[in-house]
Amino acid sequence: MIKKVCFIGLGIMGKPMAMNLIDAGYQLVVHDVSRETAKELVAKGADEALSPKEASETVDIIITMLPDDYIVEQVATGKNGALEGMSKGAILIDMSTIYPNTARRIAKKLEIKGMEMLDAPVSGGEVGAIEGTLSIMVGGKQEIFEDILPVLQELGKNVNYVGDHGAGQVAKASNQIIVGLTIEAIAEALIFAKKSGVDPEKVRNALLGGFAHSRVLELHGQRMLERNFEPGGKVRLHKKDTEIAMSVAKELGMYLPGTSLVSHLWNAVAAQGGLDWDHSSMVKVLELMSKIEVRPG
Repeated sequence: MIKKVCFIGLGIMGKPMAMNLIDAGYQLVVHDVSRETAKELVAKGADEALSPKEASETVDIIITMLPDDYIVEQVATGKNGALEGMSKGAILIDMSTIYPNTARRIAKKLEIKGMEMLDAPVSGGEVGAIEGTLSIMVGGKQEIFEDILPVLQELGKNVNYVGDHGAGQVAKASNQIIVGLTIEAIAEALIFAKKSGVDPEKVRNALLGGFAHSRVLELHGQRMLERNFEPGGKVRLHKKDTEIAMSVAKELGMYLPGTSLVSHLWNAVAAQGGLDWDHSSMVKVLELMSKIEVRPG
């Protein structure tokens, strides 16, 4: 039974996920560029490593939760990266959101050295990471997925094998298309209500009981009403995820009109200085375009 795991990347998502593994009884080795964050996990019983290589030397499973493709590749296969410390048969589970082809490229490099990889991006935001209720979309070899499923089940309640390497990332891009478009639709609906002279909070409450009900309407609709844009999911990350979907669609010769609109709206939020706002803040640029006056938030 796997009991020793390393976790690399202790940000908004990674830190509570690592905490959940400690609480589940796993012996954890952690690494992050922020030593202060790592020390919080050490206080819970984890061991700290000073590099991805060191973090990977004594474990069976390496989990990474990192912001972008470049960092994932450096941590996985760069100088002092996990690959230099992993033993044959070790498994890298990358839970970041990256391009499908990046996941496939890293998996190939590991396979040549006798190691395995799964791409296992997540959905559910900070709340899901804290509560261990994430949705996890997994790509790679099915037998490897089945071997490490108990570990993933400590992090999420909806863990799905999707297909070969890169399939998890395709599923995550699909997820981000839906979430981004839903945030945009909810923002439009609440602005429409307000501009029409109707209380948007009452409209939201009415919609929660009907076919328009969604988790996004529950959580992000409430954030929009409360003007609470402290990040659970940052604009910079959803913007990056949307650009992944747009890039893959271009490679496939596809037209994604709704996703294209959302991509432009993320750029507009960025232009307002909102890269580190919560992604529900898309409502702010739509309010500006509709000349809606709101209290600061």
